[in-house]
Amino acid sequence: MKIVQIGIGGWGKNHTRILSQMNILVAVCDADSVKSEEYGGEYSINHYDTLDKLLISEEFDAAFVTTPTSTHTKITRKLLQAKKHVFVEKPMTYKSEEGEELAKIAEKNKVILTCGYIERFNPAVETVKKMVRERKYGELVMLEFHRENRIPLHIKDVGIIYDTSVHDIDTANWLFEDMPQVIFARAGKIKHDHEDYASIMLGYKNDKIAIISSNWITPNKVRKFNAICTDATISSDFITQEIIVEKNDKSEIIKNEKQEPLMLEIQSFLGAIEGKNEQIIKAQEAVNVTKIAEAALLSSQKGIPIYLDLR
Repeated sequence: MKIVQIGIGGWGKNHTRILSQMNILVAVCDADSVKSEEYGGEYSINHYDTLDKLLISEEFDAAFVTTPTSTHTKITRKLLQAKKHVFVEKPMTYKSEEGEELAKIAEKNKVILTCGYIERFNPAVETVKKMVRERKYGELVMLEFHRENRIPLHIKDVGIIYDTSVHDIDTANWLFEDMPQVIFARAGKIKHDHEDYASIMLGYKNDKIAIISSNWITPNKVRKFNAICTDATISSDFITQEIIVEKNDKSEIIKNEKQEPLMLEIQSFLGAIEGKNEQIIKAQEAVNVTKIAEAALLSSQKGIPIYLDLR
C-alpha cells in the first residue's frame, strides 16, 4: 500500500512518524516548501509544496489530510474526486454542509472517507465501551469529560470547541450509541481569537446526559472522563489509560496495556481499505459531530438550547 500525507504541522508530524515506521509513506506535501523538503529528506521520500503537483507525480492508494481545518474541504474534495481513500484529521470540515458534500463524493466514487477521532481507539475507552455494552455496571446514564491544557500555539483557525471538545462529542455519541437531541453551551475567550474555554451539555433520549468541559487556560494537561452507570461510576484517564471502578464504597483499578491510539487508528483505516471489518469513524458520524459543534457555538452565542434531529 502506498500512502501520502498532506500537511506536516503540529499534530501531523505524528502521522508522518507512524506511517514512515510502517514503510508505507511515499510522499509528503506542505504549502511550506522548506518544511516539505525537510521532512522529505528526513524520511527519504518525495516531497511537494502543492497538492496538484503531488496528484500529477505520485501513484498512491490513500491520503492523510492533516492541514488546518479551514483547508480540509478543498483538499479532501480533490483527493476523493481522484478516487483516493482519505483520512482527514478532526474536525472533518468547518461547515457541516461541506462534510455532507464530501461524504456524497466518497460514496459515489466508492472510496473510504474517515475522520481522526482518536479516542475511539484509546484502549481505556475501548474497555469502558465493552463494560457499557455488556451492562456490567447497569445502565449508562451520564458522561463527564474534562480536557484542560495551555493554549496550543499552532491552532489559529478554530477555537476549543472545534479543536478539543469534538473529541468528547464523538466519544459520548459512541458510548451512548446515539445522537443528542438538544445542545446547550456557554463559552468565552481570554487569550485566543476564538473561544478558549467552553462547557457543553448534550441531552440524549431517556434523559441521558453528557457534560463536556474544555479549556486552554489551566497550566496542567488533563484528559479524563467519568461514566456514571446505575450500579457504579467508571473513571478513566485518556493519557494513562487507567480505569477506576467505584461501587458500594469499594474501588477496583483496571490497568490496560498502554498502546498508542494514533497507531491503532491508522492501522484500522488501512485495514478497512484492505476490506477487513475494521472499526472506523463513518463520514456521516463525523458530519454529525460538526453539526453538534456548530450547535454548541450557536447556543453559546445566543444563550439558548439548540435542538437537532440527527440520523
